[in-house]
Amino acid sequence: MKIRAAVLDQSGLPPPYVDSRPLSVQTVDLAPFGPGEVLIRIAAAGICHSDLSVVDGVRPRPLPMVLGHEAAGIVEQVGSGVNDLKPGDHVVSVFVAACGHCTPCASGRPALCEPGAVAGAAGELLGGGRRLSRDGTPLNHHSGISAFAEYATVSRHSIVKVDPEIPLEEAALFGCAVLTGVGSAVNAARIKPGSQVAVIGLGGVGLAALLGAVVAGAARVIALDVNVDKLELARALGATDTFDARSPDVLEAVREATRGGVDVVIETAGAAAALELGYGIARRGGELVTAGLPPSTTRFAIPAVSLVAEEKSIRGSYMGSSVPSRDIPRYIDLFQRGRLPVDRLVTHRLGLDEINLGMDRLREGKAVRQIIKM
Repeated sequence: MKIRAAVLDQSGLPPPYVDSRPLSVQTVDLAPFGPGEVLIRIAAAGICHSDLSVVDGVRPRPLPMVLGHEAAGIVEQVGSGVNDLKPGDHVVSVFVAACGHCTPCASGRPALCEPGAVAGAAGELLGGGRRLSRDGTPLNHHSGISAFAEYATVSRHSIVKVDPEIPLEEAALFGCAVLTGVGSAVNAARIKPGSQVAVIGLGGVGLAALLGAVVAGAARVIALDVNVDKLELARALGATDTFDARSPDVLEAVREATRGGVDVVIETAGAAAALELGYGIARRGGELVTAGLPPSTTRFAIPAVSLVAEEKSIRGSYMGSSVPSRDIPRYIDLFQRGRLPVDRLVTHRLGLDEINLGMDRLREGKAVRQIIKM
C-alpha cells in the first residue's frame, strides 16, 4: 500500500532544519505484513530526543530510514499467529521488541532483549527484513516502528493493547517518555516514600521521571535544568526545589540544601557534565540512575574510591527497566485517576509536514513533548 512517511536520507545536515530539511515527507510503499505482525494506523506520534539524535548524527542508524518510535494507533489487520488482537483495538508502540526467549527476556528484563537490539540496530523488524520501500529500494525501520507515517507494519511484540478510553494523542506518550521516565523512578531507582530525589534534565523523559518520583511518595523532588521555562513547569508538576544547572556552584548548593545530598539522582540529559553533577549530589550511600543516551564516545570521571568509601552506586536504566505489557497499563491507570498528569508534558501539536520545525524546537529546548497528529 502507498503511505505518506517522513524519510531521513542523510544525517548531520546543518540546522535550522526548516531550511536544510533532513526529513522529507514522501509517498512510500508499505509491504503486506507477515506472520506475527500487525498493520496499524498511526493516530499520533511523539517527537523524542532519540529521533533528533538520529537526525543530527549523534546516534548513527542505517539510512535511509523512516523515523519515529513513540506512537499510538489503531489495529487495522493482524497476521497469522496473532490471536490476542483484532481490528479496532487501540495500541501503543514499544521501541524494543522483546522476543521473550533470550536470557534477558527470560530473566524479566525485556528492555535488554538481544534479538530485539540486533533487529533495531539493523533497521529491521524483529522477525527479520523490512516492510518499507521507495521505488523498489528498502527503507529502514526506526526501532522496529517507523511511526512518522500514516501506517506501520510492526511485530506483535512492538505494541501493547491499551484502554480505548484514553485519547490516542495522550496514549502515544506512554510508549517512550512515560515508560522510560516513570520506569526509571519506579523500577530502576525504586524510590521509597519519604526519600529525597533529584532529576537532572527536564525533557519529556526527565519530567516523566519527576512525576514518577512524586507518585512514588518522594518527600523532596529537586529539578535541575538549564532552561528556566522547564524549571517552572517542573515546579507546577510537583518539584519542591529547582536549580539552574549552569550555576557554577550548583553542586555545593544542592548538597547544602539537602544536608549532604539526595538519596537518588535520575539523570536524563545524556551528557558527561550531567552525570558528574548527578554523582556529586548523591549522598553517601546514594544512587545515580542514568536514563539519558549520550553519544557512544562520551566518558565521565568519578573518584573511584567513593564507590567503596561512600558506598555510592551507578545504574543504567533502558526503557525504564520496564516490562511494557505490565507497566504501560499501570501508568495509564494512574493517569486516568489523575495521579500521573503526563498530558501536561505536551507543549505543541503539529502535522507531519511540520516535522522539521518540530526537530528545531526540540534542538533549541523550546519544547518538551510535541505530538504529530496524523
